[in-house]
Amino acid sequence: MYDELTKQDIAKIQEEIDHRKLVVRHEALEALKEARAQGDLSENFEYYAAKRDKNKNESRIRYLERMIKTAKVIEDDSAEDEVGLFNTVTIYIEDDDEEETYKLVTTVRGNSMQGRISIDAPLGKAILGHKVGDRVYVKVNDRVGYYCKIRHIEKTVDDGSDELRGF
Repeated sequence: MYDELTKQDIAKIQEEIDHRKLVVRHEALEALKEARAQGDLSENFEYYAAKRDKNKNESRIRYLERMIKTAKVIEDDSAEDEVGLFNTVTIYIEDDDEEETYKLVTTVRGNSMQGRISIDAPLGKAILGHKVGDRVYVKVNDRVGYYCKIRHIEKTVDDGSDELRGF
């Protein structure tokens, strides 16, 4: 499986990897060295916490490197009148009788609690490429789905302010 990422996503991921290798790794090793110097390791909480933080950092580095290695690079362009990557879209959900606004992003930036929907999410897949006024069926799974109508599309660009998703 691969993630669909833009060139900006890959640059942002590489920036985080570099920071973790050059800064966070050094800090974690220093904290581990200090905790180890305190003596008895069997009852040393600081040692276990420092070791856990070091391992978490190394795991995140491996995760991000694997993501870059297996990524499929996509373009973030779309027609002026259709829903595309990084556009802010207002939709009307018929079942709930509510209007909601989301920004369509790549998988590494998706966070529905902050109004960012991934292009791999059911809603993102459904509305991508559609136009204002289109009624779209969002298939959640084989038995569940709902209709929504695209009310407004605001063309926005990737300003790099969306943080990367954790794991």
